Amino acid sequence: MPLNNLFQRRAPMRQLLPALKSNLRSVSPMLLALTFVAAAHAQGTIDFSGADTVMGSFKTFAIYAGAIIAFGCLIWAGIRMMGGRFADAVPQLFGALFGAGVLGWGAGWIGSLTGQTLP
Repeated sequence: MPLNNLFQRRAPMRQLLPALKSNLRSVSPMLLALTFVAAAHAQGTIDFSGADTVMGSFKTFAIYAGAIIAFGCLIWAGIRMMGGRFADAVPQLFGALFGAGVLGWGAGWIGSLTGQTLP
């Protein structure tokens, strides 16, 4: 069998690949949700006794992440300003503001997810 005939026979499969990819993208969130539902159903009841510990860890992560974002952006903004590129430093200053928001409001938002007050 010549090689050209082999590729001509597989051409319809190449035409189906975009449709298969699109279908997989549309079905995958549902399959993921069903996986979590099946896992939760298999567990029976859910124990939230360690929620304080987990949420405390998330709060600590939000504090550290906000501090790193804010401090890093302030450093880069300072470097840009020392180079005389003040317009390029403006986005870095907004990044520092975002990091401060994560640092300040992160713990409150994380605590509101479970309705508990975190120390």
